[in-house]
Amino acid sequence: MTTLFIAPGACSFAAHVVVRELQLPITVEQVLLNREDSPYRQINPAGRVPALLLDDRTLLSENTAILPYLADLKPGTSLFAPAGSVERAQIQSWLGYLATEVHVGAFRLINRPERFSTDEAAFPGIRQRGLQQLANALKPIEAHLATTPYLVGNRFTLADIYLGVFVGWSARAGALLADFPALQAFLGRYRAHESVAQALSAEGLA
Repeated sequence: MTTLFIAPGACSFAAHVVVRELQLPITVEQVLLNREDSPYRQINPAGRVPALLLDDRTLLSENTAILPYLADLKPGTSLFAPAGSVERAQIQSWLGYLATEVHVGAFRLINRPERFSTDEAAFPGIRQRGLQQLANALKPIEAHLATTPYLVGNRFTLADIYLGVFVGWSARAGALLADFPALQAFLGRYRAHESVAQALSAEGLA
């Protein structure tokens, strides 16, 4: 049986939602992170989520690889688009933007300042810089969603599922979303999806 490894509230939430949205026969298993002695390290030495362990013991990692792979298990799903199509490239473009500019480029500074300095006195400044970069990264998304309910093709796709993770995180970052009404509205639409509600409940985040 293929297994998806996740951690509650982590970026693996996106893959969890896709599994539920497509009703894939995949086991979802929660693991402990940031522990060198975790048994999960024997499966994925990097100790990161999401990770997808296939039936043949092949291990896939990173949302930008796992999300398209999961969608391709259900040919014709509206979450993705046919190979060679412009829409498929657009969805993948948004996945890349979210992974680099939003996750690593902003939230990595906010949540993991120790990766950028060994001086704890520098942590507040690093986090503040991360918040500034997050606001800058969200501006083009806000502008796009001011004209359409979803990122690609006026429908719920992998790009929206991944975006929802970070908009949810942003909602917890003080008053940040006050300046992004389109993203606030998007978050409401996102959480209204049954698959999202199910995943939130399963991870204890409802």
